[in-house]
Amino acid sequence: MKKTYAYSISLLLLLIPAFLKGQDTIPVPMNIKVAGDIFGPLYSIYDNKNRTLEGFISVDIDTGKSVVLEGGYLSYEYRQNNFYYDYLSHGAFIQAGIDFNLLKPGTALGKYYAGIGLRYGLSIFTQQVPSFSGVNYFGTYTGSVSSKSFTAHFLEICPGIRTELFSHFEIGWSIRLRFLVHSGTGNDMKAIYVPGFGNATKVFSPGINYYLLISIPYKK
Repeated sequence: MKKTYAYSISLLLLLIPAFLKGQDTIPVPMNIKVAGDIFGPLYSIYDNKNRTLEGFISVDIDTGKSVVLEGGYLSYEYRQNNFYYDYLSHGAFIQAGIDFNLLKPGTALGKYYAGIGLRYGLSIFTQQVPSFSGVNYFGTYTGSVSSKSFTAHFLEICPGIRTELFSHFEIGWSIRLRFLVHSGTGNDMKAIYVPGFGNATKVFSPGINYYLLISIPYKK
């Protein structure tokens, strides 16, 4: 009985390498990716009152998930001529979250992404009204509101697609669906535009980014 048991174990050990050799093993690289948005700078050519610079860094934690840290800076100007109203807003923002790649590892291969991301955003900005004027029953009035700092919070859902153009270089786009949690301002001077979020006169603010990415594999 012992000899039969020993023979069976030996035979199993001999068959394991042959079994493993027959399996399809696909090495998938885990990457660190550094990306810059090109939509903001290109849009500022069309509208020079809205200037944005932003990008992100992501680290793959497995074949389907990546942790992401985003950041950027925005400068925004608005003028309402019929009311003689000037508004300025500028500041920095950061976002942290996770991306879920919905492609199977054998399809993605560390090079392709089609998925959805979740973000929490924090915006630290200043806003001011350098001048305003108008006319009422008593005549013409003028004034201004000095610069003051605020902190806003928002949540974001961002579906998107990315693909490798050539080795270690990718392009892609992402739709940004942002929901304002708190603008940080009071009733006296409500925010018009919050860096990282967008139009703060509404709770929902959509946007889009086009990215150029550098991909750096760090393990498989």
